[in-house]
Amino acid sequence: MAYEHVHGPLPEVIGHRGSPREFRENTLPSFARAFAAGAEGVELDVHATLDRVVVVHHDAVTNVRPGDSGTRVAIAESSVGKVQAVLVAGERIPTLAEVLRAAPEAGMVYVEVKASGIEQEVVTTIRSSGRRCAVHSFDHRVARRVGELAREIPTGILQTSYPIDPIRPLRDAGARDLWQQWGLVDEVLVERVHASGGRVIAWTVNDADVANRLIDWRVDGICTDAPADMRALVDARTPR
Repeated sequence: MAYEHVHGPLPEVIGHRGSPREFRENTLPSFARAFAAGAEGVELDVHATLDRVVVVHHDAVTNVRPGDSGTRVAIAESSVGKVQAVLVAGERIPTLAEVLRAAPEAGMVYVEVKASGIEQEVVTTIRSSGRRCAVHSFDHRVARRVGELAREIPTGILQTSYPIDPIRPLRDAGARDLWQQWGLVDEVLVERVHASGGRVIAWTVNDADVANRLIDWRVDGICTDAPADMRALVDARTPR
């Protein structure tokens, strides 16, 4: 049987931390803009606070830039109240639960776990939300643990390498999605992952020529900093 994308013949558009070229990454306005621009999904990063609340932020320490308010705090060593006292671009660092409540019902949220040992909290938050989610990580053990805790949540692994056997890391982690840095994606890789029943999500793709090549190779998802532009590009490839 021929392989078919979950979302049809063209790849899913995924906003990388929302729409970071328009709004500060990993904030509620950034995610809202990505979905409003037509992205089917968003990707985000999570850590857990000292009181075990899952929050959405890239770094383990709050990343304060000029114009932000508050001090740099280590998320794992701080309460959620202390973490959310730090304002980035005028916005509180959101909890994962807040992002999931705000996401449209049809939207997909891809949760990248940045810290080890927080899989149970992530699973509990996702289950409580009722939203469509998947979990991935550079730490492939995270995918395996989440699969053991919640078989209904799809999992993925991140890679910046091209293994001799690209299927083995997916199999070892029990994962569905291969999140591959776009420069290390080729047609053979996509075909092999599809033949094993997996999916390929390329990141982070902001160039039209690269995106068109990946579409030709039938990747399943394109994670991008510019979801509005990528939506227009993918739509232009839709058969009339």
